[in-house]
Amino acid sequence: MDLGSLEGPLLVFGGPYSNLQATQAVRAQADRLGIPPERCICTGDVVAYCGDAAATVAEIRDWGCLVIAGNCEKQLAAHALDCGCGFDEGTTCDLLSAGWYAHANAQVDGPMRDWMAGLPDWIVFEHAGQKCCVIHGGARDIARFLWPVTPDELLLDELSILPKGTTRVIAGHSGIAFQKSIGPADWLNAGVIGMPAHDGRTQTRFGLIHPDGRFEICLLDYPSDQAAMTMERVGLSQGYHTSLRTGWWPSEDVLPEELRRV
Repeated sequence: MDLGSLEGPLLVFGGPYSNLQATQAVRAQADRLGIPPERCICTGDVVAYCGDAAATVAEIRDWGCLVIAGNCEKQLAAHALDCGCGFDEGTTCDLLSAGWYAHANAQVDGPMRDWMAGLPDWIVFEHAGQKCCVIHGGARDIARFLWPVTPDELLLDELSILPKGTTRVIAGHSGIAFQKSIGPADWLNAGVIGMPAHDGRTQTRFGLIHPDGRFEICLLDYPSDQAAMTMERVGLSQGYHTSLRTGWWPSEDVLPEELRRV
C-alpha cells in the first residue's frame, strides 16, 4: 500500500495481541494528540496472546487506523493451526502458543478472516524527507525476530530487498522497541502495545514520529490488571497473564542472550 506523502505527526504501534484495554488506550492517545486514523499505523499481530481477540479486531476496525498483516493475521486468514512464528519445538514460546492461538482461532469469525486476508504486507510513504517502509518482522520472513542487538549486516540484508531508496524501516513483531542506524537507513521498531517489553514495567510501548521526522518511543499506561483478569477468565493462564502484571516474559528463551535477565 502506497500512501504517497504524509505530513504531521504519525503514531505507530505493533502487536495489540488481543489486549483490548491496551488497544483502547493507544486509540485514546491518538485522539488526545489529534492524530487522525489515516496517520496511525499498526505493524500487525492484532490478535495473539491475550483474551479479547474478537473485541480487539472490532476496536481496530472501528478506529480505522492503517494495519499491515502480521504472521498471526496471515495464519488466521488461512485457517492455519498455529501462529506461524516458527518457534523451536519444545521451547516455552512453542508450548504456550498452542493455547493462546487456539483461543484466538475460536474467537475470530469469517468476516474477520476476510479482513485479515486483505491487509497489505508492506506500507510505503514519504514523510519529513524520508522514504519509509512499514513491515511486520523481516522483509524476507514476516515472522523473523530482529532485535536491537541483531548484527548490522543482517539488517542491511533485509533492507536490500525493500523498495529502492528506503531510508526508514518501521517494524514490529519482536516486542522490543528500538532505533538503530544501519548504513543508509534507520531501523525503527515501535514495540508492541499488547505485552510489556520484558523490563519489569507493566507499561507497553508505541512510537511517535514527529513532523520533523524525530522518532520517540513512548510508554503506554493502561489497566493491565483488567487485561490479565480477562485472560484468567477465559483460561489463558499459562504464563503470559503474569507478564501483564510483572513486566517480565515467561518465554525468555526467544530472546538473544544479551536481552535476557541475568
